[in-house]
Amino acid sequence: MTRFIGPRGARLVLGALGALLAASAFAQTATPVGTWQTIDDRTGKPKAIIQIADDGSGQLSGKVIRGVGEFDHPERRCTACTDERKDQLIKGMTIITGMRQDGDAWDGGEILDPDNGKLYKCKMKLEDGGQKLVVRGYIGVSLLGRSQTWVRQQ
Repeated sequence: MTRFIGPRGARLVLGALGALLAASAFAQTATPVGTWQTIDDRTGKPKAIIQIADDGSGQLSGKVIRGVGEFDHPERRCTACTDERKDQLIKGMTIITGMRQDGDAWDGGEILDPDNGKLYKCKMKLEDGGQKLVVRGYIGVSLLGRSQTWVRQQ
C-alpha cells in the first residue's frame, strides 16, 4: 500500500529543498569570480565595471570592462602608469593580478590604480552573502591602505 506524505512531511521536504537551493546559490557566490561595480571610497560614486576571472589554477585577475558615469570614456588611458601599461587604454586593462585564496579571503596579489598609476598589494574579502567585495589596496602592511566595497553585478 502506498502512503502519501502529509502536510507536515511536505513542509519538511520543501524546507530541505530550499536549504539545498540556498546552499547552491551561496556556493556560486562564495568566490570573487564575476562582474563587479567599483564604488570610489572617497566620493561614494560608482566608477567602473570589473570582471574577475580564475586562470584555472586558482589564481584570480581582474580587468576593466568599462567606466561608469563620468568615468565612461572608452578612450581613457593610463597616462600615469609607469610599467607596460603606460598610455594604454584603461578599458580592457588588467588591474588585479595574482590573487589567491587564503581561508575566507584572497591575498598575495596586486591592484593598479589607473588614476595615479600606482601598484598596491591587495586583499579581498566577500561580505553580504557574496554580494559585496571589500578590496583593500596597501603599501607594506595592510594597516596602511584604503578599502573599497564593490557590488556584484548580475
